[in-house]
Amino acid sequence: MSFEEFARDHGLLIKELILDRWVRVGTEDHPRKQNGAYIFDGREGAVINFAVHDRHIRYKSAEPFIPDPNAHAKRLAAEQEREQRQKKAAGKAVFILSNSVKEQHPYLIRKGFVDKGLVWNGLLILPMRIGDHLVGCQMIQEDGTKRFLSGQVTKGASLVIDNKGRNILCEGFATGMSVRRAMKHLRERYTIHVCFSAGNMLEIAKSVRDPLVIADNDPMGVATAKKMSSRYWVGEDGEDFNDTEQRLGTVGAAESLRCFL
Repeated sequence: MSFEEFARDHGLLIKELILDRWVRVGTEDHPRKQNGAYIFDGREGAVINFAVHDRHIRYKSAEPFIPDPNAHAKRLAAEQEREQRQKKAAGKAVFILSNSVKEQHPYLIRKGFVDKGLVWNGLLILPMRIGDHLVGCQMIQEDGTKRFLSGQVTKGASLVIDNKGRNILCEGFATGMSVRRAMKHLRERYTIHVCFSAGNMLEIAKSVRDPLVIADNDPMGVATAKKMSSRYWVGEDGEDFNDTEQRLGTVGAAESLRCFL
């Protein structure tokens, strides 16, 4: 069994094998998140799927790894193709935002908001930027199903809600909107960064100062928060901040934040 086959059997998705260092990759269950990792030196290696394993799984080949002599050319071609897909996705995002209208959306209503959002073809549209550069968008259906544009950049991309004060990182848009409402109740200044995934919070945290992390209470959310800060908010089992607000009300949810500010 090759190392790639071994990794695939454990749920890892390796697009290009990189040697001699730990590499984060997506998994079959979470292809858009870097929820897996591997290391391989050509003969021995290890893999870990963070959603399944509590430690890495070792691999040892009976045969030495023979590199592909065309690997460099293939890598360059793949990189060029990836850049073209990213450029196309960014252009499509511009088109979608230009043709969106502001109106109420069933997803927001179900999450407890009467605020109007950007809507295109029945989808709630959330623009994603790296700095001032629009790179894509998240699209949310009425039932809450979420997806990104094919080929777009997601790593390092976020949606910033206001830009007035304390940096706050969270995963989802509804969570960010609930945090915003709580901070207004507490009369606190805030800059909320919606990161769209737990893994991407780690990337966004590199460019913001002293963030407060609002973690979803699931294994990936809590593990990521612990890596980023010793101070983070987390709700009851399985809840995000929007769930907590809907259960306790805005005042109750806001009070649960007070000691972190």
